[in-house]
Amino acid sequence: MFDVNDFILKKAKELGFGDVVVLGYEMDRRQVRFANNEITVAKNWHERKVELFVELEKRVAGTTITELSEENIERTLKTLLGNMKGMSPKEDYYGIAEGPFEYKDIPETFDKAIVELDEPNEYVERAINAALEEGAKRVAGVLYTDHNRLYLTTSNGVEAFDEGTGIEISVRAFIGDLESGHGTNSVRVLKKFDPESAGRKAGEIAKLAQNPEQGPEGKFDVIFDPLAFANLLSYMSFMTSAYAAEAGFSFLVNKLGQNVANEIVTIKDIGNLPNGYGTRKFDDEGVPTRETTIIENGTFKTFLLNTSMAKKYGTETTANAGLIMPHAWNIVLEPGDYSREELFSEVRKGIYITNVWYTRFQNYVAGDFSTIPRDGIFLVENGELRPIRNIRVSDNFQRILEGIKALGKESHHIHWWEVRTPVSTPYVLVEDVGITRATK
Repeated sequence: MFDVNDFILKKAKELGFGDVVVLGYEMDRRQVRFANNEITVAKNWHERKVELFVELEKRVAGTTITELSEENIERTLKTLLGNMKGMSPKEDYYGIAEGPFEYKDIPETFDKAIVELDEPNEYVERAINAALEEGAKRVAGVLYTDHNRLYLTTSNGVEAFDEGTGIEISVRAFIGDLESGHGTNSVRVLKKFDPESAGRKAGEIAKLAQNPEQGPEGKFDVIFDPLAFANLLSYMSFMTSAYAAEAGFSFLVNKLGQNVANEIVTIKDIGNLPNGYGTRKFDDEGVPTRETTIIENGTFKTFLLNTSMAKKYGTETTANAGLIMPHAWNIVLEPGDYSREELFSEVRKGIYITNVWYTRFQNYVAGDFSTIPRDGIFLVENGELRPIRNIRVSDNFQRILEGIKALGKESHHIHWWEVRTPVSTPYVLVEDVGITRATK
């Protein structure tokens, strides 16, 4: 697609644009859906598109082009030009990265075996059977395979290519109307794919969740399963963007250098993480991705930055550029030293939450939020689990981070539709979490 990129860049410069970023995508995706223990739908997609960023005398804009004929490209550029002439300049815009750059191959991000995979159905069947063996009655979910090619061209001398693959499965297991469990597995190379682990976990949780009672209200020590805590950290990843902070959507505003979490908490964004579902060689400006420590031993160290925002604040880019806003690639909560059994033994009376959804913020700057546990929820008393239902977590994000008292030693990489930014996290024990009754 570099011929398309070059044509767009050439025409954009002829029209008088300054900075130009052209990101060409070519994507092949396969989906296999299953319900009631059987495959129900199989689909394939092929997509080509260009995401475009342009600057005109400090006015900035972006668009997506899916019809890549020369006529449509020229028409789109002229429309952008006309619209931007009426816009106000963004006085704090300071440009894009100066290329070219050198890139290193990142291990476990491309696997020809996924590209050539003829029959993914066997992996679905393995996941279903694993859940049934654990006691599930009904199993549903979805499997995806992805093969993506990324072509980047900028007006500042960058021309870069990256190719990646992925395979992931999301499995829900059911016993009755109130008993369910959820498991996922997301990897970039086929040899590491373990659909049975997702099925086993979903089935095991569903079996444990039988005959739930109304859950209690109050303050409780809560063990968050990796699937549940990944949801919260995925939302937090947006708040670590300098763009979110400037827009008033972050509880981290004005807290650089301050303690915002327990001292055992270190959170990183790792753009070059091997086998990471969000891993890429370069950001949207062409800067090679890398590891950035966001919170170190409880102290907030940096927002995620692109070149323009870095120059505004007198620092360096963190290689997290999106076309409009900086964003995380793979959020990693560093694990601790507790086994899963030791973590549960720490709780005399608390709650184990295996999954959450409908996470909503009442106040982004304060960090006040609520989220609804789903699938298996358990009251934990002296190591014993008793199923409960119909509760809501109502708390504050910084208080959750400050309340982390123990971390599991094993990290789990999570990515599914409720965790858009991939997250690696262990089991997490948080003290004094606010629990209320969910609205029926």
